[in-house]
Amino acid sequence: MARLPRFVIPDHPQHVIIRGNNREPIFLADEDYHFYLEKLKQACIKHECSLHAYVLMTNHVHLLITPHTEIGLSKLIQMVGRYYVQYFNHSYHRTGTLWEGRYKATLVDTEQYLLTCYRYIELNPVRARDMAEHPADYPWSSYGYNALGKDNALLTPHEEYLKLGDTTEYRQQAYRALFDNHLSDETMAEIREATNKSWVLGNRYFKDKIEQQLNRRASPAARGGDRRSTAYRQSSKTNRV
Repeated sequence: MARLPRFVIPDHPQHVIIRGNNREPIFLADEDYHFYLEKLKQACIKHECSLHAYVLMTNHVHLLITPHTEIGLSKLIQMVGRYYVQYFNHSYHRTGTLWEGRYKATLVDTEQYLLTCYRYIELNPVRARDMAEHPADYPWSSYGYNALGKDNALLTPHEEYLKLGDTTEYRQQAYRALFDNHLSDETMAEIREATNKSWVLGNRYFKDKIEQQLNRRASPAARGGDRRSTAYRQSSKTNRV
């Protein structure tokens, strides 16, 4: 069965995951991270994408990114992937693919989920307990810029981030405060499922709006119950009335 195209709306943010093949490492030294980020910056400029948050983990990458054209995101990932594979294979005397198939992506409801996705991304090293105790301890993410004001020419603040405060100092303070509360298991599962299965991440109103705009489902169809169960038969009778 042919794969459905990803949900892409210009000027609307997406959460993206790019994984190494067989979950193998794609970064082995500091120079690798630096090279990837430099190519990512070049690709953002060339393909008209604004990057809001990111984390480079050992074997995968998370991006929160807004493409400003329909093909901008796919072209960006192709460009970065091609340059990085050439660099990595040359550096480590290897051949063959580095990436695990297609990248994963979900269209994000800005009002309900955007800042949650910021946190989800930058907390990745903390969830991997052997990498960092706090997001500020991990150098290969956007937390230093968003929370602490460190220079990072790669990033463009989203308007929802800018609403956190009237000044840079107030915004950073409010942003740091968001990390005082843990993300629930339910929220993390929702983000993972929407991204890995390329559905839309948002509330029912947002999903309905996307479905009307793109004329396709924004989430999986509800599964039927066990047709042999008493509860299912009773429900079916009720629904036919």
